[in-house]
Amino acid sequence: MEIIVQYGPVFLALAIAFGIYMTWGIGANDVANAMGTSVGSRAITVKQAILIAAVFEFAGAFIAGGNVTSTIRKGIIDPAPIAGQPEILVFGMLAALLAAAVWLTVASWRGWPVSTTHSIVGALVGFAVVGIGVDAVQWNKVGLIAASWVISPALGGLLAFLMMQSIRKFILNTETPFQNAQKFGPIYVFLLGFVISLVTLFKGLKHLNLELSIAASFTFAVLFGMLIAFIGWLLIRRVTIDPKADRKYHFASVEKIFTPMMIFSACSMAFAHGSNDVANGIGPLAAIVSVISSGGEIAQSSPLPLWILVLGGTGIVVGLATLGYRVMKTIGTKITELTPTRGFSAELAAAATVVLASRTGLPVSTTHILVGAVIGVGLARGMGAIDVRVIGKIVVSWVITLPAGGFLAALFFFTLKGIFG
Repeated sequence: MEIIVQYGPVFLALAIAFGIYMTWGIGANDVANAMGTSVGSRAITVKQAILIAAVFEFAGAFIAGGNVTSTIRKGIIDPAPIAGQPEILVFGMLAALLAAAVWLTVASWRGWPVSTTHSIVGALVGFAVVGIGVDAVQWNKVGLIAASWVISPALGGLLAFLMMQSIRKFILNTETPFQNAQKFGPIYVFLLGFVISLVTLFKGLKHLNLELSIAASFTFAVLFGMLIAFIGWLLIRRVTIDPKADRKYHFASVEKIFTPMMIFSACSMAFAHGSNDVANGIGPLAAIVSVISSGGEIAQSSPLPLWILVLGGTGIVVGLATLGYRVMKTIGTKITELTPTRGFSAELAAAATVVLASRTGLPVSTTHILVGAVIGVGLARGMGAIDVRVIGKIVVSWVITLPAGGFLAALFFFTLKGIFG
């Protein structure tokens, strides 16, 4: 308790600095990953992606980010043994923030799309093992999270493969692809609106504690999908065949029909990400603020002040603008060549997988899902359409994320304890 009182302002300053650094890393990696398909397919530019993130990430965080965040991420560690030593939790959360941020910086610089959740979970586990004890870690939950390395990309890849095959069957591999794109386009727009609204209801708006039944959620999703399909139909009608562009690329006019869909999906996913992952990413910061303001009380959840959400939203946008291009390049161009139809298939499949996982309790990573979906649309054109070396590097980065976060957190924990303890 004495350490908290003596160094409270210092801990708060460090928490703010590390929290901004952490959200910067989320923007450089997690948000860049979500925007990579839209940028890689040339549906939007990098500058437009930054603008979309600035508007919709902030909107999601403020409108649906919630007032309370889990400070002990997903119940991974049990802080009960250190109830009388709040400074240990402060050291641990500071170490976890810094460790996850450092790893995200390394991964972003290398262009590796890694899971923010895995980064912070690995850091929390590393702190708990050296700061509390091995028994403080809920190893069964860590095992489920590790299982998502296989589950997430496999589900995303399968759905993306099937989605791309359907577009090829009904549109691309027909005698009149442009006319069929106009015919079936509104149906795909409906599916996009339907699935994205379910993602927002099931995942993005959970912090608002909306008690919507499954039937009510699906009814709203159907109505929203129909609205978006109508808007899409109006936009599709205005697209005309460009013979000059079609001579260079046979499906150029078809791709023009799918471009507005990609813009809508980019905006929707940014809102869902802001409403869910911004608050989760700054959970350790909220924990430190709570402990300091309460005089040393440790809780599993804490109030999430508005200024923390502002810091989180700002850090994310700056991270995307400064280093996000590296991960966007990996997702958008290095794994496989993307076009609006392929990017649309990947994003719709990723969103559908998130919905499926959220309702069945499957442990999945949104980042891993989208990477798997991009691989899936590449495989729809054959093995030669994907870069196996790039995929291999990404998989290695996933495997080492948990231990890297844990090692760095343990190192930073002992450093902080040595300085202040």
